[in-house]
Amino acid sequence: MEKDDLKSLVTQMYQNLLENIDSQTNASKEQVVEYLRNAIDVVSNISDDKIDSIEHAKSAFDDAYKEIAKKSISSYKYSNEKFEQLTQMHEETLTECSDNMINIPEITKKFNDIQDHMMDEVGKANDIITKLTSQVKTLEKESNLDALTKVFNRRALSTHLTNICTPKTIPYELHLLILDIDDFKKINDTYGHIAGDKILIFIAHILKKTLRDGDKIFRYGGEEFILVLNRIDAIHCQKIAQRILKLISQNKLIYKGESLNVTVSIGTTVLTGGDSPDTLIARADKALYQAKADGKNRVCTEAINGN
Repeated sequence: MEKDDLKSLVTQMYQNLLENIDSQTNASKEQVVEYLRNAIDVVSNISDDKIDSIEHAKSAFDDAYKEIAKKSISSYKYSNEKFEQLTQMHEETLTECSDNMINIPEITKKFNDIQDHMMDEVGKANDIITKLTSQVKTLEKESNLDALTKVFNRRALSTHLTNICTPKTIPYELHLLILDIDDFKKINDTYGHIAGDKILIFIAHILKKTLRDGDKIFRYGGEEFILVLNRIDAIHCQKIAQRILKLISQNKLIYKGESLNVTVSIGTTVLTGGDSPDTLIARADKALYQAKADGKNRVCTEAINGN
């Protein structure tokens, strides 16, 4: 396991343990011991060379996003209760005004007190929201998964490519594909960024359904995905790439009652013994550029030394 992945995993375990303790009225030593025992079992079963195993281990320590959501709901519930109390104070003040002679100084004082209470509660709610937002950003930064599409992110890609490009002999072919959504900026400009996000999720879903368990899917950029196909030759790589093109172009995404036509272009290359992550991606990117230049919605391949 990479050092950064180990640190991320331990950090998540620590944060999750503290959150579980905070969420309980009477946390016990036995509960902490049980959590740590479970953690030891999960970490012991991690495969050092598979980023999938690390992600499965993280999920075993509870869904941190759900914990944050629960805290957020609790925060809003608390604020709403406070505002209900303030509303009641308003009503009581108005009742007093109707039952008694109007005392302007006294009314002014009461309303000023209520205003101070309201400002104080709003400030507390904003502080909690800011803290929760910060926690979400930290989780996204430390995670190996893209928050939108739930495929591996660029951080995970860097780790994976560094691992496969280390000086060693891989006893099988490994192909890298760069997939780019055609005319994505035009789609965003026409339908808005929400439609763009739905397209990214739509394509990620197709890729996860199409590829094998051993293949890797990464979100590389705004509208780009990188696929790493293991134990496959050039002929079958082309067949898979063509199948992806066909599935994406034939499956229509309905957005606000309108059918969106989506296509992609793909550049492919094969890993060689002297490759670095940069040279491997550069060749696939060159093939992608050619696919775009040739009319989009197609696959192009860049072999070693451009042959």
